[in-house]
Amino acid sequence: MDFTLLIVIITLAFLFDFINGFHDAANSIATIVSTKVLTPFQAVLWAAFFNFLAYAIFELKIADTIAKVVDTDFITLHVILAGIIAAILWNLLTWYLGIPSSSSHTLVGGFAGAAIAHAGWGVVHSDKIIKIASFIFLAPILGMIISYFISVLLLNLLQKGNPHILEKYFKQLQLFSSALFSLGHGGNDAQKVMGIIAATLMVYFHGVDPASIPQWAHITLNDAGQIHAIPHWVVFGCYAAIGAGTLSGGWRIVKTMGTKITKLTPFEGVAAETAGALLLFGTDAFGIPVSTTHTITGAIMGTGLTKRVTAVRWGVTINLMYAWILTIPVSMGIAALVYYLFVWFGWS
Repeated sequence: MDFTLLIVIITLAFLFDFINGFHDAANSIATIVSTKVLTPFQAVLWAAFFNFLAYAIFELKIADTIAKVVDTDFITLHVILAGIIAAILWNLLTWYLGIPSSSSHTLVGGFAGAAIAHAGWGVVHSDKIIKIASFIFLAPILGMIISYFISVLLLNLLQKGNPHILEKYFKQLQLFSSALFSLGHGGNDAQKVMGIIAATLMVYFHGVDPASIPQWAHITLNDAGQIHAIPHWVVFGCYAAIGAGTLSGGWRIVKTMGTKITKLTPFEGVAAETAGALLLFGTDAFGIPVSTTHTITGAIMGTGLTKRVTAVRWGVTINLMYAWILTIPVSMGIAALVYYLFVWFGWS
């Protein structure tokens, strides 16, 4: 039974990564589609390729952070299952409504909520939750600031250039900036599911002599106790799932991100994607799981501000902010409810 449950959890984790791909596909393709640099299909292929390429670039710092949101010594496989189910439900609901919420935060909220329902608040590493939650606000603010200054810098450097020639060059540059952002998306988001699968394997083999753990489930830690290596099938599966999900699109959220926040040109697309990529690469280096959704939304706002304050549709962004703030607590509540249902039916 436990092994069957292990397989079910891993399967659902890959499914969540697939959903994350089409839910967050808008993050890396909305700007390049709305500026008509690529067709929607071309943009999705472009983003999926660089999502997968992230496998060769990033360390596993994000995966380590996610795996240690709760103390794996005091949770069960049913806790992780409840958390993943909650994350999938919230992701599908927000996708259906066209709300670009954070897949990262719903996964963290679901994981933590089910763990609290099982063992109380003490099982959660609150310092990691606080760090992740703080970037609900910091990611869009930093993305907006970085994007604004990149835009201002480029405007000043190129103010004497021919607008038609510059637009041609920025269309080419947007391919590069979109690729960078897709790399950051793949490196950040796919690792979150790696962390959940790593936590699942640690729970399943808890108390087992490390020497007897099969190679397919072996997780290597470095001297600091951080995850250094995860089985290749986990890494490959997560990047493949998020890439396949990106290939399936996510057009409801593309519309919100690409047209409803502010009108975008190739110049603004380059500034927003470059700012988003810089922030993602920086947070990846420090092992801070941030929302690619929040990052690119803030970056789009920042480049819109260079035209005028009213160029940003603040009503839309405020509505998005409500969804961002609610994601972690709502996901925690759904996960706790799912776990209590497990207990009620005797499945825990």
